[in-house]
Amino acid sequence: MGKQMGKQMSKRRSKRPVSITFIAGLLIFGAISALVMTFISRDNPLVLAEMTKSPIPIPAQFAMIYAGAAVSLTSAIFMLRGQNWARFLYMIWSAIAFLVSFATIPAKQMLLPSLIIYGVVVFFLLRPKANAFFSR
Repeated sequence: MGKQMGKQMSKRRSKRPVSITFIAGLLIFGAISALVMTFISRDNPLVLAEMTKSPIPIPAQFAMIYAGAAVSLTSAIFMLRGQNWARFLYMIWSAIAFLVSFATIPAKQMLLPSLIIYGVVVFFLLRPKANAFFSR
């Protein structure tokens, strides 16, 4: 019984689309990078000066960064495991983050590259192969 379950689990892993593995890897890398960079720059006067330009208080901005990293890590780990809710968690959280950013960032054109990348990621998360992988 244990061997058969192991075979089923490895079959499931082997059928994961490469795009899902790549996206999850990017999310993990991005979340860890955000945490490291936030930790390194948390007392940098230039960073803090830029953060004061936002209508959102600095402590709330840091909380949003940490929450975003946690959501990205959680989404990525569970996407690798084939959990359907994880891809929707990522897509909804990111959409909300874009709306908040659009409402609060003065240089809106800075959002364009991230918005394009988000669109590409959503495209791959909703492709038929991804749907098949997450429906198991």
